[in-house]
Amino acid sequence: MKWPLKILPWLFVALFGTEIVAVMLPKKEGEYHVQEFGRLPVLLDGRIQPYDTMARNALLQIRSMGSVPIEQVPSWKFWHHPETLKATPWLLEVMTRPDVADTRPIFLIHNPDLLDDLKLQNKGIDNSGLRYYTYNQLAPVLSEIAEQGKKADEVKAEEQTPFQQQVAKLANALMIYQRLKVTLQPEGTPNLSAEIQDFQKNLPAAQVAAQASASGKPFDRRALARIAQPVSDFRLMNQLAYALIVPPYPKEKGNKWRNMGASILDAFQGSGLNPAVKYLAQIATAYHQEDAQAFNTAVAKYRDWLKPAFSKDLRKGRAEYFYNSVNAFLHATIIYIFAFILAGTALLLYTLAPQISESFRISAFYLVILAGVVHTFGLIFRMALEGRPPVTNLYSSAIFIGWGAMVLGIILEWVYRVGIGTIVASLVGFITLLIAHNLALGGDTMEMLRAVLDTNFWLATHVVVITLGYASTFAAGLLGIIYIFLGLFTPLLTQKLEPAKAAAGAAPSRRMATAASRPGAQTEGQMEIGKALSKMVYAIVCFATLFSFVGTVLGGIWADQSWGRFWGWDPKENGALLIVLWNAIILHARWGGMVRDRGIMNLAVFGNVITSFSWFGVNMLGIGLHSYGFMAAAFKWLVWFDASQAVIILMGLLPLRYWRSFRTHALAAKKVTTETAGAPQPATT
Repeated sequence: MKWPLKILPWLFVALFGTEIVAVMLPKKEGEYHVQEFGRLPVLLDGRIQPYDTMARNALLQIRSMGSVPIEQVPSWKFWHHPETLKATPWLLEVMTRPDVADTRPIFLIHNPDLLDDLKLQNKGIDNSGLRYYTYNQLAPVLSEIAEQGKKADEVKAEEQTPFQQQVAKLANALMIYQRLKVTLQPEGTPNLSAEIQDFQKNLPAAQVAAQASASGKPFDRRALARIAQPVSDFRLMNQLAYALIVPPYPKEKGNKWRNMGASILDAFQGSGLNPAVKYLAQIATAYHQEDAQAFNTAVAKYRDWLKPAFSKDLRKGRAEYFYNSVNAFLHATIIYIFAFILAGTALLLYTLAPQISESFRISAFYLVILAGVVHTFGLIFRMALEGRPPVTNLYSSAIFIGWGAMVLGIILEWVYRVGIGTIVASLVGFITLLIAHNLALGGDTMEMLRAVLDTNFWLATHVVVITLGYASTFAAGLLGIIYIFLGLFTPLLTQKLEPAKAAAGAAPSRRMATAASRPGAQTEGQMEIGKALSKMVYAIVCFATLFSFVGTVLGGIWADQSWGRFWGWDPKENGALLIVLWNAIILHARWGGMVRDRGIMNLAVFGNVITSFSWFGVNMLGIGLHSYGFMAAAFKWLVWFDASQAVIILMGLLPLRYWRSFRTHALAAKKVTTETAGAPQPATT
């Protein structure tokens, strides 16, 4: 191999490795210390998290993206990338400068029926080329959206029309946005610190007037009037605030995190003002008045005040902020995509350009290892943040299944160095992380666990083991798909490779001499790619059967401890059993000689249907102890996925005369036979 092709893999690794290092390096603060504010802790969804996480999850639910463009650009101008506002600055803007935040295009409306129903164009609002609308643009129809959303919520999720799904999502996005606006201060307050000071100053006289009024004595109406509006504002904050941002003070048993409105109203009840309220008010006032120095000082003072009693919460906030900023799964996804393209190209060039193919294959293999390192980093970091094993919900199961498939793919590529293992690792890694991203649009992915799931032992045994069974079954199914596509559209299934040398760790040449590559030629240690794929699937199905069976048995033991019965024919339990039975059917069909290479591949592809039903389908039925709720969007994609697998199986059942690999092989064999018949026969004695 020429030296440019030899160094190409290392250039790819250096390029993506440099990007990963750059992402992990500390970021320089701007004029406003927004990063430091984003690390401060709040209580939301039953757990301590930083402001940055609250902002990201809220923005994902509202806009389905983690940033906001500062300028509106029509979708057809794909070459123009507008400047964006990250999640934490956007959150600060919503909470302290709502007049500016209301002009940001964050509300997605793509359903034409909903657009017609709202009649936005009749009101002079036309975003047909953008699909994103500002709060100000939707203000004239807020009541109508709320009413339509309420009606949609009365319909079961599985029965909602696309119009009802869109209006329900829009109504929920508007509700989150309106709650965020009153989380830190009353909407439109120019100086919260001064308002709180005036409130405290007027409070004693108001309390005296209130006591006199309650006793039927003459009282000062003006004293009560001076606090009437602030009390109304703080009560609204108490009712609608999105998160609990005020830590307990003093930090004693029984004291809890509270929202800003409730904490200020506590002062009206005579319990005194929590010092955190003063610091948070200073932060809000400084950011509203665009005073960067005052903002930075207030953030630093609040952080220093938290350190003695809330050091653990501060450390958690800093760690989770770093996890968010690194965004390991996004970068792993990008590397997986690039590795898949390289590995696929290498396989297609296997016989046409052997040296380029080998360089691309090695490049893809190294990139998958790099992506696997990033994937593993994100997985372990998430486990440390949660204090849990790797799988606790659907989101984390997608991440872990991708990780398991990545490990299997790397092992396959180490043994059979042809690029197929890399394709499995990169494609499953990319798809599962994409699924995880879409699951994250529903809100916090580290939510509190249900009581029955709150056990690290069973999460680390049953859930991890059975999820590895899912991952390996999907890997076998993907290998089956690769076999069918290579057989139908390429001549590669009958090409030779050298697994013996590859498995021993020697540099695999894999490039056979012309005579050795002819059909019928035999060389010791050679194996056809199709036969290698068959061996891969067989080995992985054995692995999947073992882990699926053991995981299902462990689940029965857990069920016996939790509910007093080992097996209850719950849909999730039946789904797990189906995976075990189907993998056992594949093995018995192969051992009994009922299927050969093509047969085992088609059976493995149908395993994707079984596993996807057990992973997602049973969760959408709305029944059983394991039901996580019906997700209409996920159901649609599940149906499309199962339909695609059915089409691939039908392709795999086509007669061999339609398979390019075997058709080319047969023609070449016929040619060799003809040449041999016409050749002079050797003399015999």
